[in-house]
Amino acid sequence: MDGGNKGQQEISSPAHIPLLPDILQSVNLKYVKLGYRYLITHLLTLLLVPLMGMIVVGASRTTPEDVRQLWVHLQYNLVSVLLCSVVLVFASTIYFLSRPRPVYLVDYACYRAPDALRVPFSTFMEYSRQAGKFDEAALEFQRKILGRSGLGDETCAAEAMHCHPPRQSIEAAREEAELVMFGALDTLFENTSVKPKDIGILVVNCSTFSPTPSLSAMIVNKYKLRGNIRTYNLGGMGCSAGVIAIDLARDMLQVHGGTYAVVVSTENMTQNWYFGNKKSMLITNCLFRVGGAAMLLSNKSSDRARSKYKLVHLVRTHRGAGDKAFRSIYQEQDETGMVGVSLPRDLMAIAGEALKTNITTLGPLVLPLSEQLLFFSTLIAKKLFNYSKIKPYIPDFKLAFEHFCIHAGGRAVIDGLEKNLQLSPVHVEPSRMTLYRFGNTSASSIWYELAYIEAKGRMRKGDRVWQIAFGSGFKCNSAVWQALRDVKPSPRSAWEDCIHRFPVQLPFYD
Repeated sequence: MDGGNKGQQEISSPAHIPLLPDILQSVNLKYVKLGYRYLITHLLTLLLVPLMGMIVVGASRTTPEDVRQLWVHLQYNLVSVLLCSVVLVFASTIYFLSRPRPVYLVDYACYRAPDALRVPFSTFMEYSRQAGKFDEAALEFQRKILGRSGLGDETCAAEAMHCHPPRQSIEAAREEAELVMFGALDTLFENTSVKPKDIGILVVNCSTFSPTPSLSAMIVNKYKLRGNIRTYNLGGMGCSAGVIAIDLARDMLQVHGGTYAVVVSTENMTQNWYFGNKKSMLITNCLFRVGGAAMLLSNKSSDRARSKYKLVHLVRTHRGAGDKAFRSIYQEQDETGMVGVSLPRDLMAIAGEALKTNITTLGPLVLPLSEQLLFFSTLIAKKLFNYSKIKPYIPDFKLAFEHFCIHAGGRAVIDGLEKNLQLSPVHVEPSRMTLYRFGNTSASSIWYELAYIEAKGRMRKGDRVWQIAFGSGFKCNSAVWQALRDVKPSPRSAWEDCIHRFPVQLPFYD
């Protein structure tokens, strides 16, 4: 008996199993937090219930004589009643005329490059060796970065990079731009049945390629858009320019009613492949790949029924006033005269500061009251008592959003936001899989991620989506969309014939 009890004790309480009091404490804290959130969320309802009860009790004690006296009183104050009614109608009219026009995302399309442009790791390294411009240290560095990047073997490079030697002419760059932009726009127009002549606003963003005539002019010429179209070409604004372009289109749709706006987000690799040996500039070679997206926006109430999403909030943060942030993603020449984009070691710290500023503005717009109170109470306590051990409260953004589209700038970006925002693997799955399948497609990556969510059948009516993008300058921009229906993937989606293979098991990175 004693031996049996001893054996049972050893099996039931090994050192790695948490003690019962610890389990009870964690469970209690969990339910205390849930109770707190429920109380704050339904506080107004809980306060109104007693008030309504008092009104009902008071009404039950009202006599016919009281009602008659009230009617007599109103008769003598007819002018006041009419005046109040006129003011109410006037104020309502002003409100409905001056309120912002709703902006709808009718549909969007992501470009998918042909399989012939794929660059598996082995092909990438072979092209780098054949270029004859990298020393052995640079080749080894690129090999290590590729292995840890989070990219797979299906990402695509521009056609000019498959040539030997690579074609870096402006003609080749134009060919890449046309291939991506026209490919996305052809799909968009086909899926929406919108005629190019119906487009009233066009916004194009591409950070590192800005030819003359502009990219927007190339689109006008290709699709023979109308002569009074308002076109804008955004350059040098980095990977967050896609949200900036949406913001510009939204502002234009507030001014010009009853029209469509098309936003095209892309990047150009042909003239931006770095052939030097500076390590901070070689990283972009390993991460950036061909991609682009085209979005159709509308301010027509008649388009609500067929639109996928409604734009709810858009918050932009610019940290360029600080020299360190300004130079964090910097296009320059190395000591040999080779042009490239430099990425410093402390880039993630700079991005974290920009994100903190951005969510401080976004949080009050989207978070439930319970999370706002916790966040501001810890912030005030830290300021008042100057106590370093008081950690700032990180709001639970999972209470505000069902889906997250984090810019697929690299594995470190996704890892950092997953940890800091306390997200689950399923929340960052669209970003990881987009990085794996398509690489860093710059400003268009958040649209590939949204397409992934749709292809998986996860988007339900009323779901909220948070698109987060980072870019040179340094900028952090957020766009919040709400699904107007259960959203299904559009025809010819970038994930159409491969979504069944995802998610894939990614290798472990040390």
